[in-house]
Amino acid sequence: MKKVSRKRELALLLTVALFTGAVLAVPGTLFVAAAPTTQEQIHQAEQEKADLENRQQQNENELEGLKDVQSDLKKDMDKLNAQLNEVVANLERLEQQIRDKEQEIAETQAALEEAVATEKWQYECMVMRARAMYEYQEDNFLSELLSAGSLSDVLNVAGYIERVAAADRKLMEDYKENRILIEEHKARLQQEKIELDSLKVDAEAEKSKVSGLIGQTASTMKATAEQIEDAEQKAREYEEEIKKKEEDLEYLRKKLAEEIALSQAAANAAWRDISEVTFAEGDRYLLANLIYCEAGSEPYAGQLAVGAVVINRVLSSKFPDTVVGVIYQKKQFSPVASGRFQLALETNKATADCYRAADEAMSGATNVGSCVFFRTPVPGLTGINIGGHVFY
Repeated sequence: MKKVSRKRELALLLTVALFTGAVLAVPGTLFVAAAPTTQEQIHQAEQEKADLENRQQQNENELEGLKDVQSDLKKDMDKLNAQLNEVVANLERLEQQIRDKEQEIAETQAALEEAVATEKWQYECMVMRARAMYEYQEDNFLSELLSAGSLSDVLNVAGYIERVAAADRKLMEDYKENRILIEEHKARLQQEKIELDSLKVDAEAEKSKVSGLIGQTASTMKATAEQIEDAEQKAREYEEEIKKKEEDLEYLRKKLAEEIALSQAAANAAWRDISEVTFAEGDRYLLANLIYCEAGSEPYAGQLAVGAVVINRVLSSKFPDTVVGVIYQKKQFSPVASGRFQLALETNKATADCYRAADEAMSGATNVGSCVFFRTPVPGLTGINIGGHVFY
């Protein structure tokens, strides 16, 4: 067995000290591990990261609750708008009915005035005929009676006069009856107009009430949207803080494991050919929006590189074999964990370049080789640098 040199022995002891935080005593030399140790720093950073993730989860729960509220408010607003449209339509119908009723009343009033005038005229005619027959032509009437050759002639003359008088009375009664009917019709129309006016007042009150509710709901929706915006901003801030903690952790862990083992394991694993992959409906939409979240502000090359990393994972046996599985794999993509990816999906934030990058990546194009990881650069991490990311 080879004898370990004094220098190598000291190096090994120092490595153990870094892992355990122990105070080492070596003959002739005293080593005291720095406080805190690397392992303690990692533990502290992990605790801080866990605390951030808990706060992030709370914020996500609050955000989901706000979205539910917003969804309910939108439904309420749709119902109120439909109700308002119905009230407005009803109000327009009532206003048209009132205009029609006013026209009927005006026409009835004109008919009534005409009937009164006709009745007055008929009465005057009847009076004039009576005077002519009984006052001015009294002698002629007596002459007719005296000159009558027989009783039959006398009766004929008397009958004629009676018929004229009866006809006048009948006309007067008809005119009076007609006037009464017109007056009754007018009164009925006026009552109906009063009822329509009352309905219009009620409809206007309902319109005012619904408009007020719409205003209140719109105000609440605005406040909720502002709360959602604040929650989204918090989500982005938590995401950035978690990223920073992850970067710090990765830097510390690099002293212990260098993280290269992750990429090496994927590089040495079995790979499928792109021709063997069947993409599901919606994969393009998911990938384009993830590219937007991870590299939306990056040059096109950076967007293609992010898409290529996702497809490389689909091809690698070390990762899920679907786009959905890769994207939603736990703790792999921070926008998914923070909720920002879901927000992007809801409004399709992906740009035309993001979709172009997704299409190229899904066709097998890659500008990062077989890299399956990317992150913002950290000291000591080497790889392919594109834009603000290093791919490895």
